[in-house]
Amino acid sequence: MVTRYADVVSVLTDPRCVVPPAEQAPEGALAWLRASVSRFSPPDRHAARRAVGVAALDALDPRELRVAAERLTGRILDRAATGDNGGDRVDVNGDLARRVPPVVLAERLGLADPAAAVAEVTAVAAAYHPGAEPAAVRRADRAVAALLAMSPPAPAEVTANRLGLLVQAADATAGLIVAAVRHGLAAPDGLGTDALLAEVLRLDPPVRVTRRVAADPLSLGGQPVRAGERLLLRFDAANRDPAAFPEPDRFRAGRANAALTFGAGPRGCPGQRHALALAAGVVGVLRRRCRPARPTPDVPTTRLEVILR
Repeated sequence: MVTRYADVVSVLTDPRCVVPPAEQAPEGALAWLRASVSRFSPPDRHAARRAVGVAALDALDPRELRVAAERLTGRILDRAATGDNGGDRVDVNGDLARRVPPVVLAERLGLADPAAAVAEVTAVAAAYHPGAEPAAVRRADRAVAALLAMSPPAPAEVTANRLGLLVQAADATAGLIVAAVRHGLAAPDGLGTDALLAEVLRLDPPVRVTRRVAADPLSLGGQPVRAGERLLLRFDAANRDPAAFPEPDRFRAGRANAALTFGAGPRGCPGQRHALALAAGVVGVLRRRCRPARPTPDVPTTRLEVILR
C-alpha cells in the first residue's frame, strides 16, 4: 500500500509502474469496454486510445459545459419548487449528481437519448471496477449494449473511449458533487466554487484508490519493489499527507500542492477541466438556491438532501 504523497506521485509518473491488465473480450459487453478504454490499457495501446478520448474532449468547451450544467440544474430545481415532494426536498445524488453530468455530456457526444443513457451509464459505473457482483456485471453487460445502440456510428474503439468518458462523469464527477455539497453549503459565501472543489478533491476525494503493477524491480521510498508486485495507491491518504498538506484534516482552500485525485503523469485524467466544469455548474447553483436539509426518520442516512430556499 502506497500512502505518502511523494511516493504516490513517484509511482504515477514511473513508466515501470503499469496498470493491471484487463482481459480482452468480444465487443458489446462490460469486459470489452474495460479492455478498450485508455484507462485500463497496456502501455503499447494507451497513447492511441487516450488520444481518442482527448480528441472528444477537445471538441467540448468546459465553459459551455458549466453553463449547460447550471441550466439543467436550475430546471430540475424549478420543477422541484412546483411539485409536491415534501418540503421542496431534492435528492442531490439521484436528482442531480448522477443525472446532470451524464446528460450534458451524452448530448454533446451525440447519443440518441441522453436522458435514457443515465440509467445505463449508472449501471456500467456500478460494475466498472474488478470485484463487482455477477448480477451487477450482467446488468452492466446489458447497459453497454444499450449505450452502443444509442451511440453515433464510429469505430468500436472510438465509441468505447467516448463511453468511458460518460462512465467517469456518472461516477467520479457525481461523487465530487455530493462531497462538495456536504462541505459547501456550510462554507463561507465568499469562498468561490472552484476553490471549494479543489479542497474537496483533497479532503474527500471521489476516487480514493488506484492500482499499478511493477513491471521491473524498483525502489519506492527507500524500499525495494519486486517485479510483478501489485501496488495499491491511496489517494485519500496521500491527499492528507502532512508533508504535503500542513494541518491535513482541516478544510483550508488555496493550498500550494494539488490533490492527486485526478492522478498524475501520462495517465492523469484527461477530462479534469471538464469534470470540474460540470461539477461547478451543479454545485454553484445549489449553493445559491438551497440549504442543507435536516435528516428525517424515513430518509436513509446515506442520502443527501437539500431544501430550496
